[in-house]
Amino acid sequence: MNPKLHQVKLLHTVIWAVMVAAIFQILYAGLSGRISTLTYAAFGLMGLEVAVLLVNRWTCPLTPIARQYSDSPKANFDIYLPEWLARWNKEIFGTLLVMGTVLVVWRKVAG
Repeated sequence: MNPKLHQVKLLHTVIWAVMVAAIFQILYAGLSGRISTLTYAAFGLMGLEVAVLLVNRWTCPLTPIARQYSDSPKANFDIYLPEWLARWNKEIFGTLLVMGTVLVVWRKVAG
């Protein structure tokens, strides 16, 4: 593997892990009712992520960089994830984010 592709994949994977942790923090807060500063920080990270994706037409800005070093048709060519997870990433974690957000908002309104 090209060393530059490895670097992009590694960076992409680390950023992905941080964003998934933020999503699970929001979901946890919504399920448990333990809404904290960490929850609001997670919302801030997710807001930044959504803004970056909107500006880039729902594509991670690291994907075109990785494309320079790979012509693989696989969904995980630019990240260290199983192919099925890379393919369904936005759907899976987008759904969890919406669920967590709805629960947090519901708890704040009802609370």
